[in-house]
Amino acid sequence: MRILITGITGFVGGHLVEALVPQGHALFGLCRSGVWPAQLSHLEGKVELHRGDLADGDCVDAILERARPDWLMHLAGYANPGRSFLEQDLCWRDNFTATRSLYDGLIRAGQRPRVLFVSSGLIYGEPDEVDGACDERTTLKPATPYAASKAAADLLSYQYTRSPGLHIVRVRLFNQIGPRQSADYACANFARQIAAAESGDQPPVIETGDLSAQRDFTDVRDMVAAFPLLMEHGRSGEVYNAGRGETYRIHDLLKKLIALAHVNVEVRQRPEPDRKADTTVTRADSRKLHATTGWVPRIPLDQTLSDVLDGWRKSNSEKPA
Repeated sequence: MRILITGITGFVGGHLVEALVPQGHALFGLCRSGVWPAQLSHLEGKVELHRGDLADGDCVDAILERARPDWLMHLAGYANPGRSFLEQDLCWRDNFTATRSLYDGLIRAGQRPRVLFVSSGLIYGEPDEVDGACDERTTLKPATPYAASKAAADLLSYQYTRSPGLHIVRVRLFNQIGPRQSADYACANFARQIAAAESGDQPPVIETGDLSAQRDFTDVRDMVAAFPLLMEHGRSGEVYNAGRGETYRIHDLLKKLIALAHVNVEVRQRPEPDRKADTTVTRADSRKLHATTGWVPRIPLDQTLSDVLDGWRKSNSEKPA
C-alpha cells in the first residue's frame, strides 16, 4: 500500500507512522520543515519525507505525483484552539484553504485515493443533549476560530465526495493525549511542570488555567489505530466520531498527575480571558465507529497519564547539563 500522510511530524502523525511502519507500507510524508523533530528522529529513513505547504498548489502537485497514494491521511492543519483567537487568518488558511488546495490537487492529478480527513470533536461546541454526548447528527456549534475552521473543512470534505466525487471518509477526534504532546495542551503542560519541579528546574508550583471543563480523553495511540480501520471499512462521505465516551474534568486529570509526582506541588490558577467562549463539556458517542470497524479504546487513562509524565521526565533528563 502507498500511503501519503500530511502533517506527518505532528503529535498524531508521529504516532500514526510508528503504527504503520511495521506493516511494510510505502510511506510518504509532507510537513512544512521537511525534517523530523528530535523526538521522531528514529523514523528517519523509514518514510520518504517531503517539505511543503499544502496551500501551495505546485507543492501539492509535486507530492501527489511522487507519492501516487492508494491512501491519503490528511492530518495537517492548525491545531491550537486557544491561540486561534489571536491567529484567526493563519488558522483558517491552514485548516480550510489548505484542505481545499489538497483536494483540488487530487482532481488536477486525476487521482482517486481513499482519503481520511481528520476532523475534531470540538466542531460540535455545546452539545444538544444535557449529558454532553455528541453523535454524528449533533448540531455543529463551534465556539472557537479553530473549531469553526475545522467544521468548514469537514463540510468541504463532504461536499467534495458529492462533487467531483472524491473518496473521503471523515473522523472527528475528541481530545487525544499521550507521549510527545506539546505543552500547549493542558495535560502535557501539567506533566511538564511536574517533571520540571521534580528535577529542580522550577519551584514545586503548577500554574493552570480554568480547570472546570469536562473532556473526553483518549490515548493518541488508540486514536491512530482507528485510522487504517476507517480506510478499510469506512464509507465515503460518512463521518465517524472517535472517543472514549467518558468525560473527565481537567481538574481530575491534574489530581491524577499530582498523585504520580515525586514532589509535593502547589496549584495556582490564572484566568484565561481568551477561552471564555470555549465549550464546557464534550463527550463522544462513538457507537457508529465501533459498529463499522470494531474499534474501541484499549489503553487505560491512568496508563496514558503515567506515560505522559514519564515522557517529560525523560526529556528533562536528556537536557544538556
